[in-house]
Amino acid sequence: MHLENMGKRYTGNENELDSGIINKINEDRTIDVYFETFQKRYFFLDNPDFRVKINDKVLVETQMGLGIGKVIGIKSGRVEEKESLKRIIRVADDKDLEKNKELKEDSVKAGFIFRNKLKKYNLNLKLVATEYTFDKKKLIFYFASEERVDFRDFVKDLAAIFKVRIELRQIGVRDYAKMVGDCGSCGKTLCCKSFINKFDSVSIKMARDQGVVVTPSKITGVCGRLKCCIGFENDQYNEVRENYPAVGQTVTTEEGKGSVISMNILNDLIFVNIHGKGIGRYGLAEIQFDAEEKREIEKRQNCCNFIEGN
Repeated sequence: MHLENMGKRYTGNENELDSGIINKINEDRTIDVYFETFQKRYFFLDNPDFRVKINDKVLVETQMGLGIGKVIGIKSGRVEEKESLKRIIRVADDKDLEKNKELKEDSVKAGFIFRNKLKKYNLNLKLVATEYTFDKKKLIFYFASEERVDFRDFVKDLAAIFKVRIELRQIGVRDYAKMVGDCGSCGKTLCCKSFINKFDSVSIKMARDQGVVVTPSKITGVCGRLKCCIGFENDQYNEVRENYPAVGQTVTTEEGKGSVISMNILNDLIFVNIHGKGIGRYGLAEIQFDAEEKREIEKRQNCCNFIEGN
């Protein structure tokens, strides 16, 4: 094979060039794969031996073992991950899909046996999902419990029945809500069920910064923890808040000076207590304030929040 640098002419086999280009492109792609049972997405490296498309079912190796997932995204370049990414093994064929269907049916049957055996041991846990690895060497039971559970004898009993390696994996309240699903207070499907893949930390300070009433009924989700939407909307609020005054800051309006008592940033509403005139409602364009004073007030507020938290 010979390539001339100036003319970019190829004097060898055309199919060989196409194959080389495809392999190079594949090596630089990251595949986003969704797994149905535990409803998570993980990244894998594309395999240079074949091409994958959106909605393809692929066979991959996960921490739990071999499994089949659905391709929901293809990214150019490699994403930054703490651990090295594994390559996709192959695109699932009809035989693989049929086997995967049979494994799901066997998993449902295993779930019934699990529940029947659970009565004997009187363990305080709730089965959420069951799955076999693709090679059927491991059977995984996902369960929820509010306390630590000693299930060693229970696992031995299950292993004697199924003749495979048994793993009982306890999930948290957030993962439970994600896997079971429900409607949030907004009336829509839970964000964790719809699109959230990773649970980030959420704090009371985020709710206060967004002007949310800090009462349990307002800021907690169906899982009993702080709502995820408070966390993933926080960056947008912080970005917009850069242009607004701080609560408690003195601002100038057409009716005179006053102090900001509250704000509704999304609707561009600033409520100002005008000295001697009462509370007025203004937009950002209708007030003036000192940006340096705002930064000083926010520093003092952050220090007070830090002291309260400790």
